[in-house]
Amino acid sequence: MSPTPLAWYLGLSAVLFTVGVLGVLVRRNVIIIFMAIEIMLNAVNLAFVAFARSLGSMDGQVMVFFVMTVAAAEAAVGLAIILAIFRSRGTTNADELVSLKW
Repeated sequence: MSPTPLAWYLGLSAVLFTVGVLGVLVRRNVIIIFMAIEIMLNAVNLAFVAFARSLGSMDGQVMVFFVMTVAAAEAAVGLAIILAIFRSRGTTNADELVSLKW
């Protein structure tokens, strides 16, 4: 059984990143936009790990830990901001949240 080629991992990463970009551009719910951003970060992580494995280096996997740290911080802060906006405005629709006024 031969190992999976690098192009397959990169293809999957490109598909995931495209789904994330389309989710950000098309959807209007802030929570779904937030999830689409997380999908894009995971697509980048997959590409980093694929290149690291292909090159026999640990640099890509180290970068994944940094990206995961940023994603965890983003999730905590982002969900807190979304919850605060929902409590004050009563909606998570991005079209209705275009103004920064409370």
